[in-house]
This record gives sequence, structure tokens and C-alpha cells, in this order.
Amino acid sequence: MDSFITNISAQLGSFLPSLVGGILILIAGWIVAAIVATVVKNLLLRIDADNRLAEYVLGSSAAESKPPIEKWISAIVFWIIMIFAIVAFLNALRLEVVSEPLNEFLQQIFSYLPRLGSAAVLILVAWILATVVKIVVTRGLDRFGLDEKLSAAPEGETTESPFLLSETLGNVLYWFVFLFFLPLILDVLQLQGPLQPVQTLLNDFLAILPRIVSALAIAVAGWFVARVVRGIVTNLLAAAGADQLGTRVGIARSQGSLSLSNLTGTVVYVLILIPTAIAALQALGISSITVPAVAMLNDMMAVLPRIFTAAVLLLVFYVIGRFLADLVTDILTGVGFNNVFQWLGLPVQTTTTPPSTLESPSAGEPTVLQPSPRRTPSEVVGILVLVGIMLFASVAAAEVLRFNQLTDIVNGILAVSAQVLVGVVIFGVGLYLANLAFSLIAGSGGRQAQILAQAARIAIIIFVGAMALQQMGIATNIVSLAFGLLLGAVAVAIAIAFGLGGRDVAAEQLREWLSSFKGDR
Repeated sequence: MDSFITNISAQLGSFLPSLVGGILILIAGWIVAAIVATVVKNLLLRIDADNRLAEYVLGSSAAESKPPIEKWISAIVFWIIMIFAIVAFLNALRLEVVSEPLNEFLQQIFSYLPRLGSAAVLILVAWILATVVKIVVTRGLDRFGLDEKLSAAPEGETTESPFLLSETLGNVLYWFVFLFFLPLILDVLQLQGPLQPVQTLLNDFLAILPRIVSALAIAVAGWFVARVVRGIVTNLLAAAGADQLGTRVGIARSQGSLSLSNLTGTVVYVLILIPTAIAALQALGISSITVPAVAMLNDMMAVLPRIFTAAVLLLVFYVIGRFLADLVTDILTGVGFNNVFQWLGLPVQTTTTPPSTLESPSAGEPTVLQPSPRRTPSEVVGILVLVGIMLFASVAAAEVLRFNQLTDIVNGILAVSAQVLVGVVIFGVGLYLANLAFSLIAGSGGRQAQILAQAARIAIIIFVGAMALQQMGIATNIVSLAFGLLLGAVAVAIAIAFGLGGRDVAAEQLREWLSSFKGDR
């Protein structure tokens, strides 16, 4: 028993110094790790590393959701030092079985540190170059005033640029620099798995980059030319008084719409951009995109001349129609055509002046009823002349556009409109003749003059009504049958009335004829 206690005491005596030393090493390592981690954290807080990294990597919008980089780095430093302290503690306790895996882990970390350092240096170089390129591009474009020129609009228009092109180009070039450095960084870190697809992507991008640059150069040049030409055309037409031309020919400009000069400038702008887009797509050389897009743009270029020809035809016919409509209105007004309802014997509704007690609405105040000005018969005829001319213009424009179905539809409308117009004219002439016959017969002064005059007017109206309906093509068979039956019924009614009313006279006449015949025998 004494020997056992002696052995234990001897072993404890030899182990206690190692245990105390290991504990002291562990405590010292913890203190050193805590101090170094705190120093690193405070240093990073002083240089504001998290905000800077979030701004450069995630953008300026990441200020509110910034990552706690100081906490992460200080925790990493703390545990690295603590791993060293734990390994020293285990070595002091002569626990090589436990400390050996940690030693291997630390050896792998320290063997990989040079690669991490090289990658960090490459990242730093890439960041410096990317930042310099971004600053140079952004400030250079700002001095050139590119954003202001892009947001500039023709006179009378207000536009807001949805983004700043200088900042966008700077960000694109910034990340391009990082993309070029990415294969080098992955190669230094010996990450062959992610390196291969990134290298393939970069090679493909570098292969297509010249075509992208050419397409962008063509697009930017064409866009600048289109903007310059649009400004020249718009200002030239505005100075020449083209905006007042529409008002002169009767085309009123609504609020918020484009003026004639701005509209023409926009059309010229689009005409320049279409061939520019075709050239840019052809320079891009991606057949799956360029072939259908170029085919579509070529079709648009092929149909544009027909569209402009049709528009010019409609405009010319509209101007002619306005002129003829005003001319016809003035001529008919001069000959007194506005009294046509009185000539036809139709009642004319007279307008009364509204009472002065009603308050007129102020400017901009909504009203329930808005009185519309009444048009005179001469103005209505002028409008019909304008509509007829525009229908003919629509036929010509549809033929130019090669819309055969639309041409047939408009031709059908013209044919029906002509029939209806002739029918209305026939009915109007019939009304005039019916009223004229009524006036002549009623003015004869006979006892049955009023009855005969009314009968004559009704007969003429029925006759011309049937003619008008037949001319309009409205149920021609039914109209003809009804008119024939009506005339037959009137004839039979007259015959029956004459026969029944003159029965005694006819009997007396027959007796005279019979007596005369017997006397001759």
C-alpha cells in the first residue's frame, strides 16, 4: 500500500508541473488572443473596413446592411492564436496523440497562407486598377458632360434620364477588371474546379469582345447622329413655322401631344436608328439573334416607303377635302341652302337664349351638360363632302399599303354611301314636289281642294319613298311588291267606290241605252 501511494505521489509530482505549465500557457494564450483580437477589431473599426468593403464590393446601397467584417476577422485571429495555445498546452501535457491532428491542421493552414497572401495581393492589385479605371472613366465622362447631353431633349419636351451612363460604364469596367483577374486568383489558390469554367467563360468573352465593341461603337455613333439630326430638323421646322401649319389646315393640336416639328424630328430619329440597329446587329455576328432581328428591321424598312406614301396621300386628300368642304359650305350658305328644311316643309326647332340668371361655370370647373353648337345644313353637306373625299383617300392609301381586304371594305362603304345619298336626295326632291303640289291644289279654291291636295301629297311621298328605299337597296323586292299592292288596292278601292256611289246613275243610263235600242228596231 505504501509503495502504491509512493508511485502515485511520484507520478503526480512529475505531472503537476507540466499541468500547471500547460494551464499557464493556455491562460497566457487566451489573454494574448483576446488582446490581439481586440487590437485588430479596433484597428479595423478605425479604418472603417466594413463600410469601405461593402461600398466597393456590394455598392453604395449596402450601407444600411453592412456585414460585421471587424467581428469576423477578430474572431478568426482569436481562434488561430487559441489553437496555438491549445497545441502548446497539449504538448506541455505530453498528449501527442491529441496534439498531432491540431499540428497537422496548423501546418496545412500555414502552408496555404502564402497562396492566400498571393491571392490577397492580386485582389488588392485588381481593386486598385478597377478603382482607378472607374474613377478615370466616370470623371472623364462627367467632364465631357455625357449625362447632360443624353438627358437633353428638343425644345418643348422634358425628359428625365433613368440612369447615369457615366456611372454605369464605370461600374461595368470596374467589374471587368475583376473578371480578368479572377482566373489568376483561382490559379494561385489552386482551385482547378472553378478555374476551368471561369477560364472558358473569359476566353469566350474575349473572343466576342471585339464584335461587341464594334456593335456598341456603331450603335453609339448612329444614336448621336440621330439625336443631332432630330434636333436640327425639329428646330428648323419650328423656326419655319411648321407648327402653325397644322392649325391652318384644320388640324388642331391637343394638350400634351407632340407638335408637328417634334413629330417630324422623331420620325427622322427613328429612320436613322433602324439602319443603325441593323448595322450594329450585323457587326455583333450572333446569328441566332441577328438573323431574325435584321429580317424584321429589313421588313420595316421595306414597308416604310408605302406607309409614308399612304400618309402623304391622306394628308393631301384631307387638305383638299377641307378646302372643298369650306367652299361647298360657303356656296350653299350663299344660295340660302340653310332654309332647306323650310323648303321641304319640315318643322324647324328654334333655339332659345338661356336665362341670364344661370351662372356660367368658371374656367376648369366640370359641368354636367355642355351645350354643343348646332350645325347648319350647309355645314353638314360640307362635312359629308370631306367624309366622301377621305373615303376615296382611304381606298388609295389601302391600295398603296396593299391591304386588299381593307380596300374591299372601303369600296363597299363607298358604294352603300352613294346609294344612301342618292336615296336621300330622291326623297328630299319628292318632299319638295309633294309640298309644291299640295300648295298648288290647295290654292285652287275648290270645295274639295284640301282633301285632294292632301291626297296628292301623300301619293307623291309614298311614290318617292318607295323609289328612295329601292335606290338605297333596302329590301327592294318587298318595297316593289308593297308598292304594287298599294297601287292595286287604291285602284280597286276607287273602282268600287265609283261603282257603289254611281249605281243609280248607271242604271238610268242603261235604261236610256235600252230604250234607244228598242226604238231603232
